[in-house]
Amino acid sequence: MWYVYFLLLANGDIYVGSTNDLKRRFKSHQSGQVVSTKSYLPCELKSYVAVETEGHARELEKNFKSGSGKAIALKRLLRLSDLSG
Repeated sequence: MWYVYFLLLANGDIYVGSTNDLKRRFKSHQSGQVVSTKSYLPCELKSYVAVETEGHARELEKNFKSGSGKAIALKRLLRLSDLSG
């Protein structure tokens, strides 16, 4: 199983990533081991999507990082009101 996940960073931005071990990856974000998020801690796991293959996960991650994909994620997966706390 692969996961596409969404983190709410301390600066209010959303980080999108993918992994086959969500618990391990989230711990690595929280401990400052991920270069792209370590300056924006603490972070919070807001949502994730589980898919069967790495290829599908990477495709979704890329899509969710695009402008229209991010808008869909915010509207459908993350619910804007949930991001304020």
